[in-house]
Amino acid sequence: MAVTDTMGTATTTATAEKPSAMKRFSDKLAVEAEPGLTTAQLMLTNHDLKPVEPARRQWGPWNFVGFWVADSFNINTWMISSSMVVAGLSWWQSWLCVWIGYAIAGCFICATGRIGATYHIGFPVVARSSFGIWGSLWPIFNRAAMACIWYGVQSYIGGHCVYLMIRSIWKSWDRDSTTLINTFPADSGTTTVDYVSFFLFWFCSLPAIWFPVHKVRHLFTVKAYFVPAAGISFLIWAVVRAGGIGPIVHKPASLEGSALAWEFVKGVMSSIANFATLIVNDPDFSRFAGKPKDAFWSQLFTIPIGFAVTSFIGIIVSSSSEVIYGEAIWDPLDLLEHFINDGGPGQRFGVFVISAAFALAQLGTNIAANSVSAGTDLTALLPRYLNIRRGGYICAAVGLAMCPYNLLTSSNKFTTYLSAYSVFLSSIAGVMCADYYVVRKGYLEVKELYDGRSAGPYYYTWGINWRAYAAYIAGILINVVGFAGAVGTDVPIGATYIFNLNFFCGFIVSVTVYWGTCKLFPVPACSDRWMEVGDEIEDLRVAYDSQSGSQEFSNDLAGGGPYKGHSDVKMV
Repeated sequence: MAVTDTMGTATTTATAEKPSAMKRFSDKLAVEAEPGLTTAQLMLTNHDLKPVEPARRQWGPWNFVGFWVADSFNINTWMISSSMVVAGLSWWQSWLCVWIGYAIAGCFICATGRIGATYHIGFPVVARSSFGIWGSLWPIFNRAAMACIWYGVQSYIGGHCVYLMIRSIWKSWDRDSTTLINTFPADSGTTTVDYVSFFLFWFCSLPAIWFPVHKVRHLFTVKAYFVPAAGISFLIWAVVRAGGIGPIVHKPASLEGSALAWEFVKGVMSSIANFATLIVNDPDFSRFAGKPKDAFWSQLFTIPIGFAVTSFIGIIVSSSSEVIYGEAIWDPLDLLEHFINDGGPGQRFGVFVISAAFALAQLGTNIAANSVSAGTDLTALLPRYLNIRRGGYICAAVGLAMCPYNLLTSSNKFTTYLSAYSVFLSSIAGVMCADYYVVRKGYLEVKELYDGRSAGPYYYTWGINWRAYAAYIAGILINVVGFAGAVGTDVPIGATYIFNLNFFCGFIVSVTVYWGTCKLFPVPACSDRWMEVGDEIEDLRVAYDSQSGSQEFSNDLAGGGPYKGHSDVKMV
């Protein structure tokens, strides 16, 4: 702008344009990010997506033990053997299914978790190496959507725990009471009492989402002490009331021959499928491990032991309930409600304590399997404005808004769809494991996972790795016909048998197809030998200077950067 001073001389002064109100509002909404990022990088990274720096690597082996012990003591696990016993297996056969299934699941967990523990990156960033910088958005969105839905469903189950806690204090807090007005229609799947209990659980869960992931480990430590103690107390209480362990443990299997064999296989696979979501997103937690081995042995042994012990308690308690009430009650919350109906003040106090423990169990499971997962995934979808905390609250809001009681009505098969859909995550896990263990042999250029330039090794074709999608689709197709049969459609018996091996089929097919396509059409930045360089990455900044990423990486290989002197990397 030209102005004239007092001497009549024209001068030019620069006047900075004032940012618009929208720009100022947008800047206030933006989350913490490293300075110097390009526009593309602002769509790929923020503080929560970056590799975890040493100060936040606070999960030791006992934290992982506490995490999985706490996760195993929840209502779903309590009932894990019930469907197998009802389907015709004996109690020890169903328990053996749990041991085998969760031992296999523990191996898968360690396989995906090692990637996060070595390079300290979460599932959304790991997915970029195999699916591509932009191609990873679809599997990330898939996982986020599932987490939001399950958050609502698990919260509604947690609301049942709150219902029992309130009813233990006020026996009139009864969904069947004539004194409490029900404002929900009969076919809604809920009542006013149930909805208020659900909302209270949902509301009281919100503070737990606030804490960062490296600190939320304390919640699992508390849960690991309190909930198992309550579960064992419930076991002793039920056995004492029944005067023994009950008849279920003496019943033989009602199946034999091939029918028994296939039911056993289905029992093993249902245990693995129950872990499908956690198998995919275990890097979201393992990235906070101090060392890779901290997330290995602790998970490998704790998962089968913890889930097997919980399932055993569920079997014995349900067996005892058949003596007490003349029927096997597999849902622990239904059994606790029976205890309220026929007990005095002391019995109601016991129900309150055990229900509080189950409520804490549901909270921990919701945070571990849903809130943190959805928060991390939503962060990757919109990193400029979302972090794990904000994503967790969005997940909670969706869980409330979706009215989960509509999904839990007896006439609705949505829970079947959810359970069956989880096996499709096996294709994602297969691609991730094949890319890391078979194709790249443990080698990742971490900095390139945060850059959207077409010259980057993980950009592939327009940011999408078509090989990964070919493998992903192939893993789905092998199961899709059997999936249709699982939700009520008549399908050939062969498709049913394949679907009985659902997770293995999807995983093996996706691994094979991805390995084969990468052999025919090689991908960049692979190693000729096993080479994990996560511990050698000292500079955790992802912003680039004036050098190009590839040139900077080449200088690092020459001996000046975090990848010190490695010569057997294929720069395709």
